[in-house]
Amino acid sequence: MGTRRNSRHRDRIILEPGSGQAVPQRLHKTVVLVGMMGAGKTAVGTALARRLGVPFVDQDDEIQRAANRTIAEIFRENGEAFFREKETKVLERLLAGPPCVLSTGGGAFLAERNRDLIAARGVAIWLRAELNLLWARVRYRSTRPLLQTENPFETLKGLYEARTPIYALAPIHVQAFSNYSVEDTAQAVVDTLARHPDILTEDTETRHHAQH
Repeated sequence: MGTRRNSRHRDRIILEPGSGQAVPQRLHKTVVLVGMMGAGKTAVGTALARRLGVPFVDQDDEIQRAANRTIAEIFRENGEAFFREKETKVLERLLAGPPCVLSTGGGAFLAERNRDLIAARGVAIWLRAELNLLWARVRYRSTRPLLQTENPFETLKGLYEARTPIYALAPIHVQAFSNYSVEDTAQAVVDTLARHPDILTEDTETRHHAQH
């Protein structure tokens, strides 16, 4: 049995990374990570997918691959409305596949049509992070088209305040803390999902074979 420690995630117990053998689990629907830029959706999603033994897919990577251009180039050459159309088409295609962990762009969950798609075919998890943590993570990056302004912090703050009530519509919320590693946060998501048997259950068949 692995070493356990107390968590700031309410009554959640976190298994220290690498401290024990993971229990085989079966994911029944695609987990869609939503939230602000800098919340850690890609890093946490990658770790989460590894823990659950399912593919990890980054929606922005899929959009760039389909368009053969970067997100910044799409915004610059075709505008945000065009990008949002591509975003929805890619989201619909990805949700039609087998269960996986899907990281979305910061604006994807804002559109009602996208929220409806996710609710019908997957489950949205809001990866929450405070504004100061988001700013610390994105302030030196030039790959965020929406922050190419004279005052990027105020732009980020405006986005944060406008988007937070919409992200809150996600049925599951997990807080990201500055003193938590990527693995800690991924385990917090697993712990939360484990309380939803329609999403994640212990794979008793795999466990039975492993024990014999």
